[in-house]
Amino acid sequence: MPATSPLRVVVAKPGLDGHDRGAKVVARALRDAGMEVIYTGLHQTPEQIVETAIAEDADAIGLSVLSGAHMTLFKRVRELLTERDADDIVVFGGGIIPDADLQPLAELGVHKIFTPGATTTEIVEWVRANVGDASASTA
Repeated sequence: MPATSPLRVVVAKPGLDGHDRGAKVVARALRDAGMEVIYTGLHQTPEQIVETAIAEDADAIGLSVLSGAHMTLFKRVRELLTERDADDIVVFGGGIIPDADLQPLAELGVHKIFTPGATTTEIVEWVRANVGDASASTA
């Protein structure tokens, strides 16, 4: 059986939100779990995030949104991935996102939203189970 390369995950802070502690904690947890993590830094546009994901051959994009602009930002990232023929990149995220918005986000193609209280173990386990070869075998 050939060796598989580690999952590659872009962790991004889109928009004007300047609080990145949670994104950095998640990025570190994914890295410590053996994944390759590309952290884009603060104030990224959806265009910059998608460009980074494609350039880095990412398997997933994790967005952290605390600004209230989650519907717009997640939607734009998904649109850009479709435009770039990169729908195979799994989009997940977290932040301060109302329960009422979880289903509309899922309908946009966001695979998972982690709300406050999610543990890094839960996030790592979900990424392992739903990104890369795992998502191809369960689709």
